Amino acid sequence: MKFTTGLSTALAAGLVLTTCLVPAALAFQESPMLTEQVEAGTLPPVDERLPANPTVIEAVEVGQYGGTWQRAYKGPGDRWGPTKLMEERVLKWAPGEDGGLELVPGYIETYSVNETSTEFTFTLLEGLKWSDGHPVTTEDVRFWYEDIFLNPAINPTIDPTFSPGGKPLTVEIVDEKTFIVKFEEPYVYFLTILAKDSTGEPSLDRPSFLFPKHYLSQFNDKYASEDELTAAAAKYSVEKWTDLWGSKGIITAWWSNPDLPVITAWKIETPAPADIVTMVRNPYYYAVDQEGNQLPYIDRIEHKLFEQQETFNLMVVQGQIDMQGRYVSLQDYSFYKENEERGNYHTVDWISADTMSLVPNLTTKDEVLAELFANIDFRQALSVAIDRELVNEVAFSGLSEPRQASPITGSPYFNAELEQHWTEYDPDLAEELLDSAGLSERDADGYRLRPDGQRLTLVVEANDAAWGNTLELLADNFADVGIELLPRIIDRTQWDSNRDNNDFQMQWTPFDRLSVVPADPRNMMGSDSYGHQYFVWYSTDGESGVEPPADHPIRDMWAAWDVASTAGSIEEADAAVNEMIETFVTNGFVIGVVGESTVPNIVGNNFHNMRAGLVSDDVARGIGLGQTQQMWMDQ
Repeated sequence: MKFTTGLSTALAAGLVLTTCLVPAALAFQESPMLTEQVEAGTLPPVDERLPANPTVIEAVEVGQYGGTWQRAYKGPGDRWGPTKLMEERVLKWAPGEDGGLELVPGYIETYSVNETSTEFTFTLLEGLKWSDGHPVTTEDVRFWYEDIFLNPAINPTIDPTFSPGGKPLTVEIVDEKTFIVKFEEPYVYFLTILAKDSTGEPSLDRPSFLFPKHYLSQFNDKYASEDELTAAAAKYSVEKWTDLWGSKGIITAWWSNPDLPVITAWKIETPAPADIVTMVRNPYYYAVDQEGNQLPYIDRIEHKLFEQQETFNLMVVQGQIDMQGRYVSLQDYSFYKENEERGNYHTVDWISADTMSLVPNLTTKDEVLAELFANIDFRQALSVAIDRELVNEVAFSGLSEPRQASPITGSPYFNAELEQHWTEYDPDLAEELLDSAGLSERDADGYRLRPDGQRLTLVVEANDAAWGNTLELLADNFADVGIELLPRIIDRTQWDSNRDNNDFQMQWTPFDRLSVVPADPRNMMGSDSYGHQYFVWYSTDGESGVEPPADHPIRDMWAAWDVASTAGSIEEADAAVNEMIETFVTNGFVIGVVGESTVPNIVGNNFHNMRAGLVSDDVARGIGLGQTQQMWMDQ
């Protein structure tokens, strides 16, 4: 598998980089739908809407303007799929010539890093504008920093990735275009983290450092009175004004709010819930192609509501999907290939950076089960009880590989031994380990009994019915060693809620962020995963969550990240990250099954510039790595 990153170049201390800017003499072009608005006097000319020197996104092939991109979505909770189509970052991962990842500037002219990696200077594009035409300046940065990031009502906890060594970043405004982000200690991974997660919550698309002050200040307690905030909460039918904020907030989630100014290529037109959610191009989008054509090429995106996988597959076969990877099931790969001619599409394959995994909840409210999960022999027994070859062949069409939840092949953090840790199918060893864990007693049906006399049953939750067959295979494996696995298929909203509220035993999920691990180490450190309540305790300095035992290995992982996030060099930081990874894998906190899977994307035969062979990972924002702005459709 080809996979490389531009980390060694992009993160070098003392670096100064300039974004790829279009030559000043090049004339700009725009979509005919915008020309009509210019001629009607409702929109300024394209030269006045673009920055003085727009960012250039090199299109695979210079495309045609127009068209409506048809895809599907699963309801209001399915907000991250559309979001990844168009997220913007101050720095972004882009596909390199070799199919790997390169770190490139977004809506900035230049950025630099000082010699000690403690100061990061960014200069915004001159003439950058929000989607309503209002100028973007460092006042928007100041608003984000002083009134949101440091506002405990909106952001009660500063994430560890933005406070290395427990010391939060600070921001200095230099002038209308330039600002400096400072840390008290070196932070060599900061740019990598920005490219993945931007500056985090409380928005949905997370435009690094930027929040539209001219619009959002009316919902902020530093500018609006208590009565005004109460009235706003009532107007939008939420309990309190802070509920207006966040990735699900009716105000700061672009997915819900057509009035929210954005800097993305498209903006919401008809929000969820709706049978068809529509997005329309942003007339002030800051980027052009190599010939000066303002992007995006496609005018609109429509997301059609569906509930069942069979319905989605029917939409594919009927040619109703122009391009989509989300919900394209690997289990149905042969079906998609067989129906390409009928549906007038072809499949474009990427490579997954995740590993499908069983994730036990180490802090489950079931105290007996929590004690079992805390036993490393029990976790090893669960892992070696799985016939991964069978799962791959039957449930994944042989298009994955048996592996552990560990960095993928080609990653700077790949380790062949860790990839195969506890992956050999050995039910006899599983039986021995379970017996030694005090689980030798069985009931009349042959299932093992817990220390409290109850049947040893694991309720495994998944958020997609497509995983039902896979879980049945795992249930058979576990039954062979005396463990009852009960699959529970629930919707994504409930699945997330159960995790957040510590109300689950085990989940089945793609464990991701295994390409550039330090871009988002939180999953591996327990966040939204096997030790979510432990991570909450760590990230809040013990104010919330559950404290892990004093000798728990998760503390070693946190300590390793603390070293990595304050290291003075990439070499020192990477050494600490590798220690963290080894602790995670060898303790078997997450039980990987298969990964590095083929990721099929349905692409209509009239849809262009969808690259093949890219790495699909949340770190690179999934489909966003394909640079959707430069995709186009025959007109």
